[in-house]
Amino acid sequence: MKALKIMAFIIQVGGVCKLSSESSSRRCRTPDGKICSGRGTCDCGICICDAKGPGKFLGPRCECHDWVCGTYNGKTCNDRGFCDCGMCECDDGWFGDVCQFQEECNLPRKKSKELCKNQQGVVCSNRGTCHCGSCMCKNEHIRGLVLVTGRFCECDDSECLDEDTGEVCGGHGQCYCGNCYCAAGWHGDKCEFQCDISPWESKRRCTSPDGKICSNRGTCVCGECTCYDVDPSGDWGDIHGDTCECDERICHATYDRYTDDFCSGHGQCNCGRCDCKEGWVGKKCEHPSSCSMTLDSSLRKCRGTSNLPCFGRGQCLCGQCTCHPPGDSRVHGKNCECDDRQCEDISGQVCSGESHGYCSCGRCICEVGWFGKQCQFKRSCDMSETQSKEMCETSDGVVCSGKGSCHCGQCICSPQDWWVSGEYCECDDRECDKHDGLVCTGNGFCNCGTCECWDGWTGNACEIWVGTDY
Repeated sequence: MKALKIMAFIIQVGGVCKLSSESSSRRCRTPDGKICSGRGTCDCGICICDAKGPGKFLGPRCECHDWVCGTYNGKTCNDRGFCDCGMCECDDGWFGDVCQFQEECNLPRKKSKELCKNQQGVVCSNRGTCHCGSCMCKNEHIRGLVLVTGRFCECDDSECLDEDTGEVCGGHGQCYCGNCYCAAGWHGDKCEFQCDISPWESKRRCTSPDGKICSNRGTCVCGECTCYDVDPSGDWGDIHGDTCECDERICHATYDRYTDDFCSGHGQCNCGRCDCKEGWVGKKCEHPSSCSMTLDSSLRKCRGTSNLPCFGRGQCLCGQCTCHPPGDSRVHGKNCECDDRQCEDISGQVCSGESHGYCSCGRCICEVGWFGKQCQFKRSCDMSETQSKEMCETSDGVVCSGKGSCHCGQCICSPQDWWVSGEYCECDDRECDKHDGLVCTGNGFCNCGTCECWDGWTGNACEIWVGTDY
């Protein structure tokens, strides 16, 4: 706008336009031949746009900026309307900023509520109301910023406001779900710091010897690597170095996760490499030199039918497994192959209760009349097929998301695809983090793509032991 005023001053002197009528019109004319896109008047080569309402985004020739329109489920205006200069004009029967709400709802109330639950099972994150399977967030606006956003109202965009200036991301970035994404040359939580070196020099300084930015274990900010701190309970992060090239987690044996010891307690970790004390050998100093077996023979004996020693649930010492955590009888077997924690649901109940089944070496053995991984399904059913199917349908009318079958109003997800889970088979458990080659490190279970850790464990992959040291 400031530039337009300067231009107007140059081509107008004393309120008189110095441009010819033809020259003035040419400057205002769009490629399709319209003056000011038909939305304004031309004043000495400058378009004065007709502002019919707030929220419209117009260019210097009053052209629409439709790219500003919001999306829902990845679709502009939810494919239930069209974009008019940055605002969604919804089809009949639909409303909302991005036409995400249906005026007449045909969904059962229970199903609508289920579709509004976030990953923690909270309806609209307690920040909105549920309407026909979509969340209507309780909102207020500050400096044009909508404070509560997200499909489940899970985003608090007030986190993007600079406490001193009140500006969104310091005026140097965009806010997305409570996080600032800074423009080139700016960094910081609120884009408040300016970088004094070029992007190319910043990248050069952050490049590790293997050619990766911060060794793929951190973020580069103005030529300095900020390494991911995977264990905030420690004195420093397990990942360190000028370019995050050192990963001390490599020095942790599988069973070592129960203590703070590196290299099995028998050596020193130097930038991810174990230097063993006298009397101990192995990549992680896990094998005593006094053992009559070789390291490979010892590990082979401890593996059994697994590809990890002691199934990743214990310590292998000279061919013998000690299951962890000590004193927990749920993990047992010659090679720690039995993990009865696998029989528990999210509330800790074993095989859905004694009347449903019992646990044998990590698998539920169901009583007569029950079936399922945790004996949670009843074989007999007292509802009609139509009633059952209605309870299994997702909002788009697909039974069990097309990844399972419906039994008595409950979805049974395809056993061939082990990663499919969820009430409507909508979850992909392959998204759960792994550590030491195990989903949730074997110290929790995957719940709709997120690891739910057992007592004593924390971390994205339940890889950090916060219980008693052994």
